Amino acid sequence: MSSVRVLVGTRKGAFILTSDGKRSDWQVSGPHFAGWEIYHLKGSPVDQNRIYASQSSGWFGQVIQRSDDGGKTWQTPGTSEEDLRGPDGMPKGESNMFVYDGVAGTHQWYDGTQHPWEFKRVWHLEPALDDADHVYAGVEDAALFESRDGGKSWRELSGLRKHDSGPRWQPGAGGMCLHTILLDPKNRGRMFIAISAAGAFRSDDAGETWKPINRGLQSNFMPDPTAEVGHCVHRIALHPSKPETLFMQKHWDVMRSDDAGESWREVSGNLPTDFGFPIDVHAHEPETIYVVPIKSDSEHFPPDGKLRVFRSRTGGNEWEALTNGLPQRDCYVNVLRDAMSIDSLEPCGVYFGTTGGQVYGSSDAGDTWKPIVRDLPAVLSVEVQTLP
Repeated sequence: MSSVRVLVGTRKGAFILTSDGKRSDWQVSGPHFAGWEIYHLKGSPVDQNRIYASQSSGWFGQVIQRSDDGGKTWQTPGTSEEDLRGPDGMPKGESNMFVYDGVAGTHQWYDGTQHPWEFKRVWHLEPALDDADHVYAGVEDAALFESRDGGKSWRELSGLRKHDSGPRWQPGAGGMCLHTILLDPKNRGRMFIAISAAGAFRSDDAGETWKPINRGLQSNFMPDPTAEVGHCVHRIALHPSKPETLFMQKHWDVMRSDDAGESWREVSGNLPTDFGFPIDVHAHEPETIYVVPIKSDSEHFPPDGKLRVFRSRTGGNEWEALTNGLPQRDCYVNVLRDAMSIDSLEPCGVYFGTTGGQVYGSSDAGDTWKPIVRDLPAVLSVEVQTLP
């Protein structure tokens, strides 16, 4: 029987939740990296034992951790003195990008010059679809990196940061973060990213060049609400069987594209509010999507204090509230952009974590919910692995 492993990143460490295919009884491992912010953990789709984690501290800096045994033990690849520095004593241009420079909260990327570029943290890790040693990292301030040796060395895919529109990017409330990376399983050269607040971008040549894909988005806080870039995209999602169809949770509005991002249309429909952070797609139904609305951009909690996941079986516009097992009074938590994930069992399981430290799971595609664990630190990310 298949089993599941839920990877949870929090403000004060990582937790790993495991269960069999029934998903009724859970074992909790952690905290791993206790006391550190774990912005994101994600497992490789080609090696069930390979997991990458983004470990961050405002004082000690940014580290990438890797596990090769399903999270039982961890290592920091590429951190020996030999790996980090060249013969001249300077950090290598394509070595571990997370070189802490002794100033709290800053991390330097050396590109072979004497003028390092600084960034704050790694928001998102995305392992490649065909190689466990190949992994992408999205950072703040917005840039994209890749490693082809399991995190030991990195290079920036600099075509994104050097795009002509770059000077018009701006930070959202959480910073100017590259928080979403999607890989197209049918077109290995195609990938999508999202930046807050710049918008969505697509590459058709494995990340070397990029184009903005924001036509149809409208952001009334901008001088030009329909500008090419500057939109605060919170999350994008796709189904592997239909990668030309993208779904987006924006700063306001839930959006849909059926042409790989060339154009977008709003599908917020009857949602109580179209503001939120996560969006995800059912494992077996590419037209079934999930969002968690919150009240507004200034009030980050569920409308009326009722924690509700909303599901559309029509690809948007028509939404139903999923409430069975979720608190329906006096609930004022938030669900962040990377804090929802879906397994591939039948029926699929849906999981999300809250800023109140709860992780909820549904083993019936959202019809009913129960808390898997309570009282964790604030949850930053939730990812799930379906294991044989």
